[in-house]
Amino acid sequence: MKIHHLNCGSMAMPTAPMVTHVFLLETDNGLVLVDAGYGMDDIADPAERVGFMRWLIKPAFSKDETALRQVERLGFKATDVRHIVVTHFDFDHIGGIADFPQARIHTTSAEVLGAITSPTRAERRRYRPAQWAHGPHIVEHRPDGEPWRGFAAAKELTDIAPGIVLVSLPGHTRGHACIAVDRGDKWLLHCGDAFYHRGVLDGTPIPPLLTGMERMAAMDWARVKDNHRRLAELHQRADTDLQIVSAHDPLHFDALAAAAPERPLS
Repeated sequence: MKIHHLNCGSMAMPTAPMVTHVFLLETDNGLVLVDAGYGMDDIADPAERVGFMRWLIKPAFSKDETALRQVERLGFKATDVRHIVVTHFDFDHIGGIADFPQARIHTTSAEVLGAITSPTRAERRRYRPAQWAHGPHIVEHRPDGEPWRGFAAAKELTDIAPGIVLVSLPGHTRGHACIAVDRGDKWLLHCGDAFYHRGVLDGTPIPPLLTGMERMAAMDWARVKDNHRRLAELHQRADTDLQIVSAHDPLHFDALAAAAPERPLS
């Protein structure tokens, strides 16, 4: 399948600028987004939809960076996006779902419990219910038995399209997942917020601000560190048919965006 790489939210934190890396997949069943970044409503009302964190992470809140505008610039319509598979429900990953109200939103059942159905006090402080107030069609998945690259709990989302796999990796949130996509020549593993910086994989020095933020945001820090070790081991195997991608590392985004195929505007 053809994959477009979209930055749906630049964030200008001092010493550690970040992107919000979204995949746009062209499938035989319409367009599919992996995560949705910031959306139009976030730009219109950042206080309600993003909250105090906007002062720390400093999102650009650019309409041109929304998935909606980028989908349109590629010659598609919002209604062409049939499905959005999200790694988790933090605001910088689902803000854009409201721009595609007809799309089905796919996530883990554990993430729905933590964000919507039965949140703890900490989860109520974390999530922004305004981002799903438009009543999206949420499809819950329970990846609990199909192994994938050493991860025990994975599920191929064949109802959307072959070659899209939801891989359970809780820690950052209760129901956090990675999304693996078969590009044809290799698999791309969109890791959401399972790690913030490429240094987790290759030992590059990680800005202390990012480490502090990652620890602050983790629901289970010990589990996050274990996930780091597992992903680093997978990276060090150097499988030629696999590339591991952080949602927020700008170098990961730049490398993939530069190599991605272009689709002529219609």
